[in-house]
Amino acid sequence: MVTAPIQHDLIVLAICLIILVMIDVTNAPWPYPRPDSPPLLTPEQAEHTLNVWLVPRFSMLTLFGLLEPLRVANRFGRDLVAWRLLSADGDAVVASNGVRIDVDGALSSLEDSSHLMVVSSYDAEATVRSQDRAVLRRIAAHGGWLGGLDTAPFILARAGVLAGHRVALHWESVPGFRREFPTLEISPAHYEFDAMRLTGSGGAGSIDMMLAWIENAYGPALADAVGRQLIHERPSGNGVETLRQDYRDLPRSVVQSLAVMEANLFQALPIPEVCKLVGQSQRQLTRLFRRHFDETPQQCYLGMRLDRARQLLADSRILVTEAALATGFTQPAHFTRAYRKRFGETPSATADKRLDAERYLHIETPDL
Repeated sequence: MVTAPIQHDLIVLAICLIILVMIDVTNAPWPYPRPDSPPLLTPEQAEHTLNVWLVPRFSMLTLFGLLEPLRVANRFGRDLVAWRLLSADGDAVVASNGVRIDVDGALSSLEDSSHLMVVSSYDAEATVRSQDRAVLRRIAAHGGWLGGLDTAPFILARAGVLAGHRVALHWESVPGFRREFPTLEISPAHYEFDAMRLTGSGGAGSIDMMLAWIENAYGPALADAVGRQLIHERPSGNGVETLRQDYRDLPRSVVQSLAVMEANLFQALPIPEVCKLVGQSQRQLTRLFRRHFDETPQQCYLGMRLDRARQLLADSRILVTEAALATGFTQPAHFTRAYRKRFGETPSATADKRLDAERYLHIETPDL
């Protein structure tokens, strides 16, 4: 039989143990999120505020990948990050999927020391005005933090605020960006950030980018916890692996051939040379290409070069002859015929569409 004093001591001991357990759980690093999602934070409530400039036809996936990790991070007991959506004029913005998004203000309302992320996709420069680029330069001049996702590095570069920083952007935009800004260093990674700049390829890669930012600011425990909540497995490294079609089911010689072609778009190799490099007879390689792509190796190679030329004309301000030479076409007439057959318009028509959009919106050449 337990005496009253001993029973009293056992009760006290149990209470102390419960308190110790509660203290241990409370101090554990990012154990579990709050069961309720916290309300949206104001800049006054949060430790950090991220301003997001949405350029018309921006990628909705990129925006979600940018904001969702921050929203989830706020669930772990601290008011970490607030965000404000902006447009050039303060009006709602339509994304590339047609969804209309309301914003919190105009770009011009930003303070000099703001943190600003630019999110764009198609026609990155079509609606950007000189006063918008001036805002970017003002923030950069006052030591503010700037970022850009998907095609937004074009906007930052044309404002002259990326000098001295490694640049990551969507893989489709790399050739045009390299030709327009040959002095800027392009990174093969999905994102690059330092103390003052953050650029990335956008899309689903934005989740990994923001998890890396969370880890840099608050440690790996929180970043891993946020990743688990998003049901997202973080890759090793910085996502340097190239985004490309899943080639697991293709024969090795076909994959090697495609890699050789992609690496030699500037100066097209004869197909026999491609076959020699991959150790495959031309007859066998042609049979494999017809089986998997319903095209000959030569037709596939030509399509890759034309696709790159169209991308250059749509994304950068190079001449038609420059786009032709950059993709291995030495005869303008041949280039124009092949281009019209593939895309239903001439190369100059593709270039004129971008120029017409800029003239319509009174977009002048950026004053770099």
